[in-house]
Amino acid sequence: MQQPAESSHTTDWQGSLEALKSDYVVNVEDGTEIARLINQDYLLTRNMKGAFAERTDFSSIENILDLACGPGGWVLEMAYLHPDIKVVGVDIDKGVIDYARAFARTQLLDNAEFAVMDIQQPLAFPDNTFDVVNARYLYGFMLPHTWPKLIEECKRILRPGGILRLTEPEWPVSTSLACDTLTELFTKSLFRAGKSFSPSGRHVSITPKIGFFLRQAGFQRIDSMAHVLDYSMGTAEYNSYSENLLLAFQLLEPFLLKWGETDKEQLQLLYQQAQLEMMAEDFCGICFYMTTWGEKS
Repeated sequence: MQQPAESSHTTDWQGSLEALKSDYVVNVEDGTEIARLINQDYLLTRNMKGAFAERTDFSSIENILDLACGPGGWVLEMAYLHPDIKVVGVDIDKGVIDYARAFARTQLLDNAEFAVMDIQQPLAFPDNTFDVVNARYLYGFMLPHTWPKLIEECKRILRPGGILRLTEPEWPVSTSLACDTLTELFTKSLFRAGKSFSPSGRHVSITPKIGFFLRQAGFQRIDSMAHVLDYSMGTAEYNSYSENLLLAFQLLEPFLLKWGETDKEQLQLLYQQAQLEMMAEDFCGICFYMTTWGEKS
């Protein structure tokens, strides 16, 4: 398989790199965010019963690409489980790619490779390269008009019969008023920033769009699987997911101050109240997300 050349991007792409990274809802170079992403990735994979739970036969798969791979958790899991498959991860941030490369070396995962790449630009791979293209949680930086372009690029680099597999969430629902208020601030900020598919800003509304995009691009045998992560008090996921969510609210502060029609004092009060409410014995919360996939004809 031909590998991506990081130096092959155009001067225009290099010049716009920092602007693109600064438009993320969270600072991707923040070490705390990297740690949060590692935890989130682990939680997702465990709750989904595996990195690729809906498939049992991998005999026809040789090359897999993971888009916006972050610290590389999904790539490393797949490379460990399937040593005969080459698994490539790409991300716009060099810091997380360096981390993923280092971790792959320490785990002796020679079949895991990583490259710096902006997936909102044409992907630096030849046609018909991969058997599977995977991505999870792209909604935080993708603009609505860039989704169809990305999916067309995924189709181009997939081999005939190849699978495009996308996992996207809606934000958590809980019995905490402060958490719900923070969630509403985020979804409306996403709406004001032009990153939402919601007509009102009440939701992210990415989950109902993925199947539409796949159909629009001509994918066949489209299917989906819904997932629910229960992080209510007393559940196995309570501690890890609650900590992850509270950390996400903290890291979102610059984005919320920019787009949320709020101020630092209000956010701090909401965050403190959310901490208290999530410690209640009767606290309940769930996170819904969905995996959708389709086959290139």
